[in-house]
Amino acid sequence: MAKVVDSKLVGVFATRMREERKRLGFSQEELAHRAELDRTYISGCERALRNPSLISVEKIADALEVPASTLLGYL
Repeated sequence: MAKVVDSKLVGVFATRMREERKRLGFSQEELAHRAELDRTYISGCERALRNPSLISVEKIADALEVPASTLLGYL
């Protein structure tokens, strides 16, 4: 079983990413396609199993049409 990344920021990112994806009505697959990432990577990020790079954070934010700061918990 995969281990959750022990980081408050990763947890905030996971929660906000999922909330924004659902707000837009995107599936994980749709978000992955828009962000040019794998669906399993998106799933891992949403479950805080991945520690995404800044490049991935930027791709996901762009795909969700929000600033990266929104996903990181800073409004």
